[in-house]
Amino acid sequence: MGEQKRLFFGLELPDECKQQIIQWRAQTFPADAGRPVGADSLHLTLAYLGEVSAAKQQALMQLAGRIRQPPFTLTLDDAGHWPRSGVVWLGPRQAARGLLQLAELLRSQAARSGCFQSAQPFHPHVTLLRNALTPLSLPPRNFHWSLPVGRFVLFQSHFARGRTRYQEIAGWTLR
Repeated sequence: MGEQKRLFFGLELPDECKQQIIQWRAQTFPADAGRPVGADSLHLTLAYLGEVSAAKQQALMQLAGRIRQPPFTLTLDDAGHWPRSGVVWLGPRQAARGLLQLAELLRSQAARSGCFQSAQPFHPHVTLLRNALTPLSLPPRNFHWSLPVGRFVLFQSHFARGRTRYQEIAGWTLR
């Protein structure tokens, strides 16, 4: 049995957007509000795959390569706090149809390939803080990022020295 990798499909945010979000977070939340997610780790997960063998990774990559879907726009104009998980997030008030379709395609392909998929509905979000304080006051909705999405990525999650890092394994263009 070969080495397993922890993988997920997701959307990479442009570097400029990541920096704007980090600055906004620093101005919006107190320093002790929670553990901030680093700029290099900001992303939106489309389908979590879990621990995957090399053979399953190849099969999932082939399936992903068959997806034909036009690009769409991701809007980040909402924020929330999930007290049970301690996560503070940014996301869309209303997700674009293309985003929901892409996530559904990837999640269903993952499930058919034997990757457990949560029964929870897909809630597109970018994690800003972990281990957030409860209660935590959320900012007024006076923020808005609108990002063109023209590709999605297969990421590997690495945990080392107390931090999780994400590495792009492959990417596909939406067309």
